[in-house]
Amino acid sequence: MATLSIPQNGQAMKGKSRTRKPVPSVDLTAMVDLAFLLITFFMLTTSLSKSQAMEIAKPVIDVPSQPYPASRTVTLLLGKANHIVWYRGEPGKAEPQKTTFATIHEVLSANKLAIAKQHGNDPSKFMVVIIKPTEKSTYKNFVDALDEMKISDVKSYLIDDGHLLKEDADLLTGLGL
Repeated sequence: MATLSIPQNGQAMKGKSRTRKPVPSVDLTAMVDLAFLLITFFMLTTSLSKSQAMEIAKPVIDVPSQPYPASRTVTLLLGKANHIVWYRGEPGKAEPQKTTFATIHEVLSANKLAIAKQHGNDPSKFMVVIIKPTEKSTYKNFVDALDEMKISDVKSYLIDDGHLLKEDADLLTGLGL
């Protein structure tokens, strides 16, 4: 008696022998070469972002300590928590105002117009801004203040990173900054 082998699909093989078909394979060598060529191309043609620096012209010699015209001077005291105290005129005689970096542009623009109007729109009588960073202010606030000078087109500003005047220190402590 002959035995019949039944394949797994349940049908008998009728005189056919099964041959194994080779599994198709794909050679990815060319694809890897192309990927490396593309990576190399984009690395060589991409330009990296250039650093942005603001030029600050500092005088070669020390500027003699001279009184700045109080009628054209706006002083910015950089305090803690992104707050700014500003006043127009002389310390101790002017009414201090408290603001933030979100509204400093409007403050500078309003003072610029008020000073120009006060001096009859004389171009030689422009606003002078004194920036005084404190120990509690951050470097970011200082850079933001310098950026705002450029944005607001302030012609003359100076950085007073020396000691705060007694009036300025009293003003900051009185406001909790």
